[in-house]
Amino acid sequence: MNELIIELSEISPRDFFGQQNANIDLLKQHFPKLKIVARGNKVKAYGDEEILEEFDKRLSMLLEHFAKYNKLDENVIERVLMSHSKADYETPASSNDVLVHGVSGRKIKPQTANQRKLVQLMYKNDMVFAVGPAGTGKTYTGVALAVKALKEKQVKRIILTRPAVEAGEKLGFLPGDLKEKLDPYMMPLYDALRDMIPAEKLESNIEKGVIQIAPLAFMRGRTLDNAFVILDEAQNTTHAQMKMFLTRMGKNAKFMITGDPGQIDLPRHTLSGLKEALLILKNVDGVGIIHLDDKDVIRHKLVKKVISAYKAIENTD
Repeated sequence: MNELIIELSEISPRDFFGQQNANIDLLKQHFPKLKIVARGNKVKAYGDEEILEEFDKRLSMLLEHFAKYNKLDENVIERVLMSHSKADYETPASSNDVLVHGVSGRKIKPQTANQRKLVQLMYKNDMVFAVGPAGTGKTYTGVALAVKALKEKQVKRIILTRPAVEAGEKLGFLPGDLKEKLDPYMMPLYDALRDMIPAEKLESNIEKGVIQIAPLAFMRGRTLDNAFVILDEAQNTTHAQMKMFLTRMGKNAKFMITGDPGQIDLPRHTLSGLKEALLILKNVDGVGIIHLDDKDVIRHKLVKKVISAYKAIENTD
């Protein structure tokens, strides 16, 4: 049986191994044919030479990541273990990566290669479509870009909107007036903003109309100038709604459209405005399109498994 010994230097073994060796346990799950032992400042692995070479490569990538960022979590480990290259999992270390400093000074920046591509696309184009499954950071990255643009006075206001299509629920049965009915539905947008803008400042900006959060129907008839506009859950727009929204674009405006074609809540046989727009606008200069996938999921590890399981079933239909 072949043996591989890797000695950790200039980093904390305890932090690298994780609480109760949780990070090492993930490695063991990914390399079940190896015997892996972490003790002191060394990692030892025993097994076939070919598998040991792959293990050595992946562990070296993890060590390099940890040395650079001084942290390692479950999502990073999974991205490294499943990636084809360094560019697939890592956002280069650079002060320019930070989009905004959120509440409590938290640095908000792209977490995956595709999120980084999304940011670059948004810098180069005035209209960008970000398409992908739940948890890939589409909306969150978009909101961060919008807050950055507002703080840097590139735009005068942020407008966040969603089509008011219920995911199997009926808004009419909820108590309260229209705003009270819709506020819970718009909650993901509020949640992202709360991470990036202190509560009092956020409330003031909403009262002044500097930040507007409204259902898509409220966009009809408006011309959106000097604004960073995000249409979220765009898979639930119809042809007419999407065309209406896209033609609201005014001077000095940035439009970002996010959605997941796999989670359409429209009535059966109704064509998604997002799917149609992606086909119609794919070759239009000034329009950027990026497809995120399960490698970009940064929620709980089970989210990736759920997406994969549903994808497998849908592919057999």
